[in-house]
Amino acid sequence: MTARVRAVVVTWQGAHLLPRCLDSLLAQDLADGELEVVVVDNASTDGTAELLAERYPGVRTLRLDSNVGFAGGMAAATADLLRPDADEHPEFVALLNNDAWFEPHAVRAMVEAADAARRAGERVGAVTATVLLAEPDDRGRVLVNSTGNVLTRWGAAADRDFGVPLDDVRPGRDVFGFNGGAALLRTQALRDAGGFDAGLFLYYEDTDLSFRMRERGWTVVHEPAAVAHHRHMASTDGGSSPLFRYYNTRNSLVVLTRHAPWTLVLRSVVRQVAGAVRHTVLRTEDRALVGARWRALRDFARAAPGAVLSRRRPSAAAAPRRDVPPRPGPRP
Repeated sequence: MTARVRAVVVTWQGAHLLPRCLDSLLAQDLADGELEVVVVDNASTDGTAELLAERYPGVRTLRLDSNVGFAGGMAAATADLLRPDADEHPEFVALLNNDAWFEPHAVRAMVEAADAARRAGERVGAVTATVLLAEPDDRGRVLVNSTGNVLTRWGAAADRDFGVPLDDVRPGRDVFGFNGGAALLRTQALRDAGGFDAGLFLYYEDTDLSFRMRERGWTVVHEPAAVAHHRHMASTDGGSSPLFRYYNTRNSLVVLTRHAPWTLVLRSVVRQVAGAVRHTVLRTEDRALVGARWRALRDFARAAPGAVLSRRRPSAAAAPRRDVPPRPGPRP
């Protein structure tokens, strides 16, 4: 029997993070056989393979030969779902970061939200969870990591409600994009949108897919009853690393060039170039970070012609481009 939900966890050197993540998935209050768990191991060398074999024999492992990032891992785990001849497949794909964990009712809450939307005739392609920061603030308050993704007026993707105390959050149901760290995707929407772009490697892959879903008539909603906890940046080098700076800069420009109005693309390019120039001239940033900025801009320039051409694909015209982005938020 095919499971209704395939939960995918992509990991690299995350053996210390996986137990809490996987235990939370195995504890979901779903019927037996309703959820299958797949771990994509991006060629980890920290004992991940041994951990999975010894402690999680019921979890399906897809071990890759190299580190292809989160985007590449998700593409590998869902490649079979994109085949037009795939007669039987899970109806949904659940995403969970390896440095996060779900509360027991989270997946069911997202499935129920998707089912209710379908009964109401809505084309909801993704349900995004309430993601909470694992550590409270210095006043002991629980802080929100994300209630979905939005775009700022400067072209940056941002987590809606990031850093806001949970008690103060009243997010709307509709949101521009899903947070790739904790969400549920309808397989049909994933297929319609063409799946994850493995070439993005890390960061903005959820924004790119959210754009493509919307361009094909699917929407994204937030489900407050689906709660995940996240050790923010625990699975990467952190927001101030060259790795983050490179992929965040390059991918933001590539994704916007593919999908966003030209005014937003231009605004984002100006912002990124100005930042690189400012940090170079004033020497206000480590040389490795400045170098990552310039490499990202160089590689964006190389990728820009292909990104522009992708705007012209007939399949991208299912919704007017001006209607795809949300109302811009404040400058980050």
